[in-house]
Amino acid sequence: MSGDPYTPQSGDPGIRVDHYDLALDYKVTTNRLNATAVIHGHVTTGTKNLSFDLVGLRATKITAAGARIANHRQSDRKLRITLSSPLAAGAGFELTVAYSGAPRPRRSRWGTIGWEELEDGALIASQPTGAPTWFPCNDVPSDKATYRLMITTDQAYTVVASGRRTGRTTRGGKATWTFDQDVPTTTYLMTVHVGRYLEETISLGRSTGRLFYPAPLTTRVRADFADLPRMVAVFEELFGPYPLDEYAVVVTADDLEIPLEAQGIGTFGANHIDGAGGLERLVAHELAHQWFGNSVGVAKWQDIWLNEGFACYSEWLWSEHSGGPTAHQKAVSHHARLASLPQDLVISDPGADLMFDDRVYKRGALTLHSLRLTLGDEVFFSVLREWTRTYRAATASTADFVALAEEVSQVPLANLIHAWLDVPRLPRLPMTGRGGVVPPTKPLAPEQSLR
Repeated sequence: MSGDPYTPQSGDPGIRVDHYDLALDYKVTTNRLNATAVIHGHVTTGTKNLSFDLVGLRATKITAAGARIANHRQSDRKLRITLSSPLAAGAGFELTVAYSGAPRPRRSRWGTIGWEELEDGALIASQPTGAPTWFPCNDVPSDKATYRLMITTDQAYTVVASGRRTGRTTRGGKATWTFDQDVPTTTYLMTVHVGRYLEETISLGRSTGRLFYPAPLTTRVRADFADLPRMVAVFEELFGPYPLDEYAVVVTADDLEIPLEAQGIGTFGANHIDGAGGLERLVAHELAHQWFGNSVGVAKWQDIWLNEGFACYSEWLWSEHSGGPTAHQKAVSHHARLASLPQDLVISDPGADLMFDDRVYKRGALTLHSLRLTLGDEVFFSVLREWTRTYRAATASTADFVALAEEVSQVPLANLIHAWLDVPRLPRLPMTGRGGVVPPTKPLAPEQSLR
């Protein structure tokens, strides 16, 4: 058992991984992967049994530095390794796993996730349990690690991956791309893209932006991401410094069901850009995840509102700061819509089946707006900036957020937050408080959900 009731078959609670060193050799035309993973970690309790999540790929050789492997066995979900002698609690291990196969997405209650073939290339979209479709891992959100990726593929393709691109070499019609992810990152937020992409570099203030896209989409991409530098500047003012050195956007030639975030990367399908900014809220949502969900991650999936509610509220904030409807107008409109829907979901623990329900996104955002109305802008945004500073590159829980908000604001907030997150019935929006009286506004038309 992983210790996370939403994904009980994922992870090994007896281990922590410190670093993954992955070498991937991928043939696009045949969807063939030959790979080696060197996994550095330590055990949290004395044991000689280690297990890793691995789905759809076959481990062919396993070695352990400084230790002997008694045996290993593999099921459809797990790679289980038994050492000849037990490790003491806190002891480190280094395992090398050679594996291969035809990577494919795994079926889950949330649809198919993980490695996905495109018409001409591939991408990885792992939230929440798709990472084992491309490497053996401890696939729980609480276990953040650093990474090195070396990806070899046909020279005609561009590779984009989580981390800083630190090298590219060519030999015999193939190119090997190297990426170093020095920021602790959970497994589901690591990604690789392989495609025929142009690359364009833009300035994002203190960070570097990179756009990757197929040539036929050039005009639409440039139009729809023209405001990205200003969006980063607004979010830095509201949330604190962008937490990485780079932000990459990948737009695929294929249509995708939804856009998705990864560490340092936002992924969009061709259907998510129209050349007129019609889906700009999606750009804001995925960018905001770099602060909320990626840098500050959830310790358990039941707290996913800390990812999605914050990213959804960021859409409303961008609208407010870019001349569109205010966050309060958005809040009033979505509150009215939620009031017409079944009120049978507990946002702080929606259950695995409903963790991506749109009510988690919108009511999570309304929780933040109610805090803003109660505290006023100066204190509210001080809370958000302290949240991203205190838990940068770490994981946190709802209880952590309540405690930090009360500490920063010096206002008792537990009852207010409890009403929004722990009770199915939808509360009313507060209309007075330190934020002053907010005048009523005409509700807006509801927007389509991200999912």
